[in-house]
Amino acid sequence: MERGKRKERVGTVVSDKMEKTAVVEVASHYKHPLYKKILKRFRNFKVHDPENSCGIGDVVRIAETKPLSRTKRWRLLKIIRKAE
Repeated sequence: MERGKRKERVGTVVSDKMEKTAVVEVASHYKHPLYKKILKRFRNFKVHDPENSCGIGDVVRIAETKPLSRTKRWRLLKIIRKAE
């Protein structure tokens, strides 16, 4: 039973060198306030991956969770597409 809706993001794995942890890069788009150009902003999240199942280049869905370590606050939900 969840209390409310947890945030979910889709991103690309950029590092899988840690034990049970992956770094996922999530891109978001926003419009520049003055010049109105669409820009892309990137953010990295440390994700809990208990089976070490994802590799670099995989597209994954992640969800917010309770703090698991000092920097790890997200968990792996699903691997959408494996890297080739």
